[in-house]
Amino acid sequence: MNFDFSDEQIMLRKTVRNFVDKEIMPHIAEWDEKGEFHSEIITDLAKLGLMGVCIPEKYGGSGMDYNSLAIVCEELERGDTAFRTAVSVHTGLNSMTLLQWGTEEQKQKYLVPQAKGEKIGAFGLTEPNAGSDVAALQSTAVRDGDHYILNGQKTWISLCDVADHFLVFAYTDKNKKHHGISAFIVERTMEGFSSKAIKGKLGIRAGNTGEIFFENMKVPKENLLGEEGEGFKIAMSALDSGRFTVAAGACGQIMACLEASVKYCHERETFGKKIGDHQLVKQMIANMEAGLQMSRLLVYRAGELKNKGVRNTRETSLAKWQACDFANKAADDAVQIHGAYGYSNEYPVERYLRNSKAPVIYEGTREIHTIMQADYVLGYREDKQLNKMLPPWPFED
Repeated sequence: MNFDFSDEQIMLRKTVRNFVDKEIMPHIAEWDEKGEFHSEIITDLAKLGLMGVCIPEKYGGSGMDYNSLAIVCEELERGDTAFRTAVSVHTGLNSMTLLQWGTEEQKQKYLVPQAKGEKIGAFGLTEPNAGSDVAALQSTAVRDGDHYILNGQKTWISLCDVADHFLVFAYTDKNKKHHGISAFIVERTMEGFSSKAIKGKLGIRAGNTGEIFFENMKVPKENLLGEEGEGFKIAMSALDSGRFTVAAGACGQIMACLEASVKYCHERETFGKKIGDHQLVKQMIANMEAGLQMSRLLVYRAGELKNKGVRNTRETSLAKWQACDFANKAADDAVQIHGAYGYSNEYPVERYLRNSKAPVIYEGTREIHTIMQADYVLGYREDKQLNKMLPPWPFED
């Protein structure tokens, strides 16, 4: 595999990095402390064409490849996890799923404005009693003429208060267990929809996260994504895309930890020399660099498989698991390098540590990914194709 960046990708990285340095870095400490989500950043990202990076141009996107999406996520998380999360949810979980499973009418109505950044998409799978155990969800959708009546709630939903469209999952036939789950495109303006932000989070405080509720909400039958009973399959394919963006973002967090730690190593002196001259500090710096480079290789490998239209559940799972673990360790070491100062918000590393915990939980806990990888090796899990795959890049009409 050739991981050399194209001129377009090099320019893309510079563009996103400059945006992060100018528009996010000067303000993120204050936004994090106040727990404020600034949606104008999403508007500005849309103006740069970054809300539909790997969506084909004919559907309003930029038509770039999947590793270009990885570059965007990496650079955004270098600024803060909140804004990478926004792109992950909007593009990875929602828009790419519409591209994969939507009818032409659904793509024109929902995907096009999302790819242009005119509308924001979100994803609703997790419930209070259904996380890793997807089949435990309680939301229901009952067919009533030309509509489905949707009842239930979802929790830990990113962009809950700002998204216009939600991809949600509910049982249409609970007797069939996960084979009875279906997927629906829901609009915020539909009667019976409401949302509420969750406060008091450990990290990603500059992000909007919360709950969404459906109370006898009428959803047109045209908003069924795929066929009845395909919801579980659709959700798993969505997670293949979402986990890829999370893994790429984790590389950005390692990079941020490394930059902050190197800077501090050159500023701080102990025992008559710069702390970067101490062997155990060097060890932590070296581990960060190793984690960054290994994580990037795993991410770009998964991205290349996506570019070819090849199933990549196994590779994306490994990238997500390892990159997020490396990021969590890098943040912990960054705080250690900063010593007592790392324990205060005078330096950004305490925010990195708080933010690093969520990605090892959401979109498949590290334990889930550990089991998945073992099952592949043991032969308990087959590396087989889904019925529908994302189109290869360059996109074909």
